[in-house]
This record gives sequence, C-alpha cells and structure tokens, in this order.
Amino acid sequence: MAKMTQTEIVNSLAESTGLKKADVKGLFDALAGLAAGEVKKSGEFTLPGFGKLVKATRAAREGRNPATGATIKIPAKTTVKFRVGKSMKDAIG
Repeated sequence: MAKMTQTEIVNSLAESTGLKKADVKGLFDALAGLAAGEVKKSGEFTLPGFGKLVKATRAAREGRNPATGATIKIPAKTTVKFRVGKSMKDAIG
C-alpha cells in the first residue's frame, strides 16, 4: 500500500473542495506555520478531528557510537510529539 505524496494530497483536496491547488497548498503552509507558533508559545496545538501536537523535553542520556562502540553523551533537547485523538482512533480501528 503506497502512501500519498504531498502533490496527491493537494490534488485530491483541490478536487473535492473546488479550490485551486495553489490555495490548498497555501492553506497547508499557513496551518504548519500556525501549529509551529502555537506549540512554541503554549506547548500544544490541537488539530480537531486528528489529534494534538505537544512539546516534549528529552532528558540528556548516554549513547553509543555504533561504528566504534564508544560511549557518547547525548544532550537534552526539546521535540514535538503527536498524540492521535480519540475520534481518529475510532475511525481507523
């Protein structure tokens, strides 16, 4: 089962909504910018019907270089996690 490319998603949404492809692409870009800004500012962004983007902090830890086996220190960092919403879980499962 092949996954849809960005172009295929934009084409499908443009066809089903009657919008221009450029408008759909612009909507996706605006949504991505809005989500990034909200996660950075408040720590989470809810996308109704899909789920929630949540800011998470990973602790510093030790790891290994797979080539040499040497122990290395991996610094702490902030990342984003996606939590699937109940309605999406129910629709798929």
